[in-house]
Amino acid sequence: MTIRTRFAPSPTGYLHVGGARTALYSWLFARKHGGKFILRIEDTDLTRSTAESVNAILEGMTWLGLEYDEGPFYQTDRFARYDEVIRKLLDEGKAYRCSCSKERLDKLREEQMARKEKPRYDGYCRNRDVSPDEPHVIRFRNPTEGEVIIDDLIRGRIIVSNRELDDLIIRRSDGSPTYNLTVVVDDWDMGITHVIRGDDHINNTPRQINILKALGAPIPKYAHVPMILGEDGSRLSKRHGATSVMEYRNMGYLPEALLNYLVRLGWSHGEQEIFSVDEMIEYFELENVNRAPSTFNPEKLLWLNQQYIMKDDPARIAHLLSPHMGERDIDPATGPDLVDVVKLLQERASTLVEMAEQAEFFYRDFEEYEPKAAKNHLRPVAREPLEALREALAQLKDWTPEALQATISGVAEKLGLKMGKVGMPLRVAVSGKGASPSLDATLALLGREKTLARIDRALKYIEQREADAARTT
Repeated sequence: MTIRTRFAPSPTGYLHVGGARTALYSWLFARKHGGKFILRIEDTDLTRSTAESVNAILEGMTWLGLEYDEGPFYQTDRFARYDEVIRKLLDEGKAYRCSCSKERLDKLREEQMARKEKPRYDGYCRNRDVSPDEPHVIRFRNPTEGEVIIDDLIRGRIIVSNRELDDLIIRRSDGSPTYNLTVVVDDWDMGITHVIRGDDHINNTPRQINILKALGAPIPKYAHVPMILGEDGSRLSKRHGATSVMEYRNMGYLPEALLNYLVRLGWSHGEQEIFSVDEMIEYFELENVNRAPSTFNPEKLLWLNQQYIMKDDPARIAHLLSPHMGERDIDPATGPDLVDVVKLLQERASTLVEMAEQAEFFYRDFEEYEPKAAKNHLRPVAREPLEALREALAQLKDWTPEALQATISGVAEKLGLKMGKVGMPLRVAVSGKGASPSLDATLALLGREKTLARIDRALKYIEQREADAARTT
């Protein structure tokens, strides 16, 4: 038997991290077992489904690298098939027309809740002959005896009595099919062997199994993935921060870092924290997914992202960094090779956005100094070492990191100063900040012209600072 899994989002918004984790688990299970992964767009809610949401889902899947083998299939293209199945159920007496008014159903619900009963349809139209010409819905004739047994691959055995299930609507009064009907038909027609989805669907599963049985269709195996919680213990939502997959891309996260975080959000393999995609496929087992909800920890994701940035190929990081530079109106072609800049910053940045911010001074003159850095290091006492550095650097023929480091050390030794008294004013002068990569590598990438120009600017800043101080005394 060929394993066939599916991811079936509703296009009513972006691809959120909970959906992405479900997609990842389904994808990993199919890949591990040499199966097929199908993408299905459940767009029957015509009032909420949008083309923009479909594009957002497809874009998120592509960015994460969760390639699908078949699809995307759209439920709105399959209405004729759903009608065919509904007619079959009607003809075989496994479904019936119901003309109960909203008022009757509302009153029934109120009475049941007053008696502290679980609200459910009472089967009033089960044995009535409702004309197809009058307003009606179509209900599935659920069995009244027996039970549904679900051997969930994550949660274990779940048993539901058929007495707890009512006759659910499978076609609305406007003729549109409902979720529980379309999902069953799609899973049947697409040969889905394993349904891996969020545990918010557990209540739907026994109903869907009964419809599958009524159709004589094979029953897939089910695995219900626990939900993701925010750090306050409530269900993950926008108030906890970013939940959109593409928002993490825009924030400078690497797709493999997010995948690694999501796979570990409820699944583990010993004490290992960092997994390649190949390792995820090799080790992943549904039986090792936790039954309890998982808590989303942004700090852990940030740490993982930094690990991936540090260890990745600088050329690939440069490729991913380039759009973030463009968002800051920086053309990387106007300065040092971006790959060389990445090599300097890989161990200093947690996100690509942070790296772009750190890299900016290589490509564009900064408008002002970091206040604390300038106050501490561009003082009158820094004039002499900066002037000496400018003179020595202007005469330097071999503009390499090694020669630059020797020159800086030579100036410090000549002036009888510790390296910090020479290096820190120079660092602030060329980068505008109190922290930057190693000075020799920084100056090498900046080049002679920019380095000398920025030292001149720092000297003017010190001169202005001295003049301002003189006027106030």
